[in-house]
Amino acid sequence: MSTIDQSGTFNLGGHGVRRLGYGAMQLAGPGVFGPPKDHGAALAVLREAVASGVNHIDTSDFYGPHVTNQI
Repeated sequence: MSTIDQSGTFNLGGHGVRRLGYGAMQLAGPGVFGPPKDHGAALAVLREAVASGVNHIDTSDFYGPHVTNQI
């Protein structure tokens, strides 16, 4: 059993969400502004998070701005 499985879940809007999520702030460019230097690498990070069991990704229109939501 992985650590993310051990973290448990909680109910959010009728969905079971794992307590361990991913904060996407650093996927935006330098200083959390603009697009990432390597868009493919940013996608790879998100794909790995989901493959690891993450089903809650913290994004915000302020990161980038709008960049993390678009990724």
